[in-house]
Amino acid sequence: MKNILFVCTGNTCRSPMAEAMLRKLAGERQLGLEVRSAGVAAMDGATLSRHTEAVLRDHGIEETFRSTSLHRGLVEWADLILTLTQSHKRHVIQRHPAAAGKTYTLKEYVEDDPAVLNDLKELDSLYASQEMMASLGKELSVGERERMIEIRQRIPSFDISDPFGGSREDYDIAAAEIRTALHRLTDKLEQGKNRS
Repeated sequence: MKNILFVCTGNTCRSPMAEAMLRKLAGERQLGLEVRSAGVAAMDGATLSRHTEAVLRDHGIEETFRSTSLHRGLVEWADLILTLTQSHKRHVIQRHPAAAGKTYTLKEYVEDDPAVLNDLKELDSLYASQEMMASLGKELSVGERERMIEIRQRIPSFDISDPFGGSREDYDIAAAEIRTALHRLTDKLEQGKNRS
């Protein structure tokens, strides 16, 4: 059984969609997954947004859901943490450094282009160096800062668009992005399962 945690901002839109959709997909594909979600700025106990409920109903999913704020227990529970944006990923890693090796954006985790993956690895290393240097009151070299900018300009966006406060169409767009990534995720998990 693999424990997967999705993380977004308020845990009322994107991460609950990802949680519920993956739970359904995993059941259909008979993957042994436990799936939860949380928000970096969530208020515990909030209900889903009405558009999120409607999108999930359209996918044949009707679940009772209450938001959860991200906490250490959830981070420790998770084998894999998939965030909906790069800023969520940075938040998780800054607050829970031990989770760095198991935290990715959803789109990043399912990316399979070797050149992009190498860029991501280098960028993560540069971010880690930047944090360490900042804690020592120092800065990265000009060359390292320029390299970060160069890589950021080159890699694709790994953020799922935020529909919060938007129209039903905005929620449908976010759901489509999530669904596409989740299909790639379940393919990847199935391949890993077949290799074991």
